[in-house]
Amino acid sequence: MCGIVGAVAQRNVTPILVEGLRRLEYRGYDSAGVAVLQPGQPVVPVRAVGKVAQLEAKLALKPLVGNTGIAHTRWATHGGVTEANAHPHVSGGRIAVIHNGIIENYESLRAELVGKGYVFRSETDTEVIAHLIYENLKVAGSLAEAVRMAVRRFSGAYAIVVCDSQDPGRIVVGRIASPLVIGLGIGENFVASGVPALLPVTQRFIYLEQGDLAEIRCDSVNNFDAEGAPVTRAVHETRITADATEKGPYRHFMLKEIFEQPRAITDTLYGRVSEKRVLPESLGPLAGVLLPKVKNIHIVACGTSYHAGCVGKYWIEALAGIPCQVEIASEYRYRSVVVPADTLFVTLSQSGETADTLEALRMAKQSGYLGSLAVCNSAHSSMVRESDLVMMTQAGPEIGVASTKAFTTQLLSMLLIALMLGRQRGLTAEQEAAHVGQLFHIAVAIEQTLAMDGLLSVIAETFAEKEHTLFLGRGPMWPVAMEGALKLKEISYIHAEAYAAGELKHGPLALIDEQMPVVVVAPNNELLDKLKSNMQVVRARGGQLFVFADRETGLVSEPGMTVVDMPHADSLIAPIVYTVPLQLLAYHVAVLKGTDVDQPRNLAKSVTVE
Repeated sequence: MCGIVGAVAQRNVTPILVEGLRRLEYRGYDSAGVAVLQPGQPVVPVRAVGKVAQLEAKLALKPLVGNTGIAHTRWATHGGVTEANAHPHVSGGRIAVIHNGIIENYESLRAELVGKGYVFRSETDTEVIAHLIYENLKVAGSLAEAVRMAVRRFSGAYAIVVCDSQDPGRIVVGRIASPLVIGLGIGENFVASGVPALLPVTQRFIYLEQGDLAEIRCDSVNNFDAEGAPVTRAVHETRITADATEKGPYRHFMLKEIFEQPRAITDTLYGRVSEKRVLPESLGPLAGVLLPKVKNIHIVACGTSYHAGCVGKYWIEALAGIPCQVEIASEYRYRSVVVPADTLFVTLSQSGETADTLEALRMAKQSGYLGSLAVCNSAHSSMVRESDLVMMTQAGPEIGVASTKAFTTQLLSMLLIALMLGRQRGLTAEQEAAHVGQLFHIAVAIEQTLAMDGLLSVIAETFAEKEHTLFLGRGPMWPVAMEGALKLKEISYIHAEAYAAGELKHGPLALIDEQMPVVVVAPNNELLDKLKSNMQVVRARGGQLFVFADRETGLVSEPGMTVVDMPHADSLIAPIVYTVPLQLLAYHVAVLKGTDVDQPRNLAKSVTVE
């Protein structure tokens, strides 16, 4: 979840490192630091608590100039948010290390190193790495060998970048579970935890595989596999530009990404549907073999992606008649799972590096599943590489921590998968063509919803001073309500919960009073009358209703109930369309409260540690 950047060049790398950190700040932002090697000098990092701006202010007073350096933004795991715990960590004035992940056996390693006379100045597991590598250099023939000796002793997940002030022309990197990418330049090379950090300097990348170690110099990159054997990794060229990760005219990345959803939806459809049918072959060459055999589905995900999976369950069971189970990845990993015959294992992740989901996938590959399918927004992620079938969401870079366009494109992807499975289970060509026709209405309906932005900014004023909010939905709109509640709590820090509306009388009704706004998602479907009854129960107890309703429902605003007229959307696509106004509502509430919309407290974009 932390941001990692490293560079070896024939120019001063400090500006490259700092800009890389700025572009990765959404991944973690408790503290930041940089170390630049200067021949003949001990390595002395510059570190600061807070965001990259605080580090830049320190560097303005104490500039660092050199051709080799590493930099890091931290999301705290071991130890509090202090300058001493910020990376890089140094051993012997020589070895500097930055690290993402968790070294699970750090306590025993720390005790061993203390016994050898090493003094620890932080509470982190990362400092163990620096001291262990320094110790290994006493017997190793090179920095790469010292790093290899160290990683063989680690338990857990890591992406590490190491440099040596006595050998300033190289950096050594390695990874287990946590992502790491090498950027290739001309007479200079780079490393980062994510592609966006390096877009200003290169568009050519090598994605390290599980257990890989690499030695990076100005003019060469040498890769080694988990066994230490030299290996060649493919070079990929990205089409993402540096401008794609800038806010442009928008105040926040989140708002930009909300407004990018019509394009993201269109891009996700491209190549997956013809005029009248979905194209299963877009999942990969094994689709024709695996999909006809599927009799059960397990979906595993975390956070927002879990909500997308929950909506997907409704579509899969309705359109394909296939039993579908959805689980939170962190729970799935630690229970005894019964795998029915011919079960497809489906993972959803924006980054493709979500630690719990990735480990669940690796468990599943040993558990007798028919095959695996990844729904992901990162083409070269571990999850994509390790799955049999892949549905890329085509959302483009998403910088705001609170997911928006990645979620709606996940929803569309799940709907496409449900239609692909439906064809195998008796969905007629006429039915499929009708459903595909609805897919082409999604982007237009979202554009119409975005036109309500001004109205939603006014409605948000009612929420800004509240401490709690309840969200209600029925059927597939219940997970949409869950996602709406998550967005509000993530970025505005208002306590928000979501319930299936039929559950009101089973407990949540006790919370209802005039101080509790109740948000209801109400498309014009077969559950509308039931939902109206649930709304009357709220009104009878003084609750303030805010109803997002299809304009064809006939619902109108009256005392105690504000109705937001939504564009008409078929029940098939309504979950995708109704997500957007809830994103805008959360955004405007957060702006009114003055919170950090793009980088909410205590959160990070990609959760790559357990």
